[in-house]
Amino acid sequence: MKQNNSKFLARCRGVVVGVSVIFIALSAHAQGAINKVSASVQAGSETLRIDFDRPLAISPTGFATQSPARIALDLQGVVNASGKSAYEVNLGNLKSVNIVQGGDRSRIVLNLKSPSTYKTELQGTALYLTLEASSSTSATVSNSSVAFAEGQNKDILPLKDIDFRRSADGAGRIIVNLANNQIGVDLKQQGKGIAVEFLRSSIPEGLRRRLDVSDFGTPVQTVATTQSGENVRMLIESSGDWEHSAYQSDEQFVIEIRQRKVDLTKLTQGPGFSGEKLSLNFQNIEVRSLLQVIADFTNFNIVTSDTVTGALTLRLKDVPWDQALQIIMDAKGLGMKKSGSVLWIAPKDEIDARTKKDFESAQAIQKLEPLKTQSFQLNYAKASDIVAQITSAGSNSASSTRFLSERGSAISEPRTNQLFVTDTPGKLEEVRLLLSSLDVAVRQVLIEARIVEASDTFGRSLGVRLGATDLRANRGGDGGYALNGANRVAFGTTYSNAVASSGAGGTVNTTGNFVNLPAQGIGGFDPASFAVSIFNSAANRFLNLEISAMEADGKGKIVSSPRVVTADQTKASIEQGTEFPYPVTAPNGGTVIAFKKAVLKLEVTPQITPEGNVILDLDVNKDSPGEVLNNVRAINTKHIKTQVLVENGGTVVIGGIFELFENESENKVPFLGDIPAVGNLFKTKTKSANKQEMMIFITPKVISDRGPTR
Repeated sequence: MKQNNSKFLARCRGVVVGVSVIFIALSAHAQGAINKVSASVQAGSETLRIDFDRPLAISPTGFATQSPARIALDLQGVVNASGKSAYEVNLGNLKSVNIVQGGDRSRIVLNLKSPSTYKTELQGTALYLTLEASSSTSATVSNSSVAFAEGQNKDILPLKDIDFRRSADGAGRIIVNLANNQIGVDLKQQGKGIAVEFLRSSIPEGLRRRLDVSDFGTPVQTVATTQSGENVRMLIESSGDWEHSAYQSDEQFVIEIRQRKVDLTKLTQGPGFSGEKLSLNFQNIEVRSLLQVIADFTNFNIVTSDTVTGALTLRLKDVPWDQALQIIMDAKGLGMKKSGSVLWIAPKDEIDARTKKDFESAQAIQKLEPLKTQSFQLNYAKASDIVAQITSAGSNSASSTRFLSERGSAISEPRTNQLFVTDTPGKLEEVRLLLSSLDVAVRQVLIEARIVEASDTFGRSLGVRLGATDLRANRGGDGGYALNGANRVAFGTTYSNAVASSGAGGTVNTTGNFVNLPAQGIGGFDPASFAVSIFNSAANRFLNLEISAMEADGKGKIVSSPRVVTADQTKASIEQGTEFPYPVTAPNGGTVIAFKKAVLKLEVTPQITPEGNVILDLDVNKDSPGEVLNNVRAINTKHIKTQVLVENGGTVVIGGIFELFENESENKVPFLGDIPAVGNLFKTKTKSANKQEMMIFITPKVISDRGPTR
């Protein structure tokens, strides 16, 4: 019965496979399909042949990666009709080929042993991809060769500059500025370093040098650049276990060398599961025997605990061996500890209990470990500040530490700025690593502020004086008014003048006015006036007319530019001005003198962002002396407090104040001042306008390590 069921299931699977093949064939006929993939070695180079059902119109686009070493080709409108998605090649530098289909697009991925360049060629319905032969004859996988800039120059051009920098993650970065983006570059790993050839290039005398960059704390030790025939040869020597990457952006060629990060707890290095693939098909096999199979495949030494028991049925095909091992352990509740090439596999509870016991033993040993004292010379940070950071006072007046052990202690010596730490050797090494991060030079920022105050004033005033005088001498009973021996009637202000002699008429002051509306003074200056007197000698009458006018126009500008240099995230302030005294009543009833400041003040705290921009916490004051009231001078204050993000070297307006005062007044004699045209003789007009504007500009500049910024 079971045998019949198996035959029935096999027939069903055959039908499904047949339908799938028919569907793929129809899709391939409609869009173009991959029929076959094969590999061979021609003229010492690995060649991959891909057969299609129809000729391709153009060569497919592709790209290459260095880690992992791969070449990928993208085929638009092509499906996979070969019946396989993976091909094991193991031919020279070519390990395997994978075909991945997504919709109407397919990608062919070549898995290489070492990075390599390639070229493609179309011949009928076949596409040939040939790997370029490496110039290095070494058989090790770590030696790789990469070529950049396929189109090369015909003339020999000089390199512009060679620079070395340390990245934030501790990698060494060699930056070469090329003459143009067509310079050919050949890069290959050579021994413990990297050799770079810049084809058909020359190097100026100032760049022919050997850079010792070991003090930067990167894997790179030296960079030597020399002229080698028509090429420039650069040798980069590194130490430790490292990996490299190279890329070119326009005229800049960059080589990055960083320490290889190795996780000792992982079975294989790299993201995810990256072990060699295997296939397992077992039914009711003992777990201990299954682990032995994996040990034979991986050449790992596996120690299995006596508590590991049970059986397992599994079927795995083309699965990385590290993933297969993880699946087996998860299925049986097992855990693993790795020490070098030895794996200890046991139930998780047993491993946790052993780990806990090891930690407790290590802690007990640490309490018995002898103490040592080591001195640390600090260059930038203060030793007293570091002591406060690595220690703190406990509630029992003992030293409760954050970075030191329970028995550890630290003191500072301010005269030589040294730190003395007493603790176990392991803790002393941790303190050394901590100080290497804390005792570093802090970048500095130059903050320049410009406070611009502009004023525009205008004033105009028009006015008149109008008066008349009637003076008639005594003519013997002809009427009139006697005034100090003289007969006189004045309209406006009456003045009494001294009489020259008895019976003689006195002198007359012609300034008597009955309309007195002169122009107002502006800016401390009196208005200009023009006076006319009309005199009738026969009638002894005077008519006085005085016109006064004043107009003032003024423009002013005050520019204040305080600037200050401070370290990153350190508050700085600068001020200039005057302190004015004023009386204050003391608690005992007496009078004492206090002072008020009228200053220009800039207070700022900068923070440099990882992108190189600057965040500024700003507090700006612009004071000036004001009026004096009750013997106390008032202070005119302009103040702004804000936080702003500014790019390095950029300028931003953080605020401004605009004030406009306009005033227009008119004084006149009622009724007479309203008469058209003539009414101007009976009124005065005043008009004034005052505009005040203040703008504050801020410019931060990060001072580079090469020197101060002007």
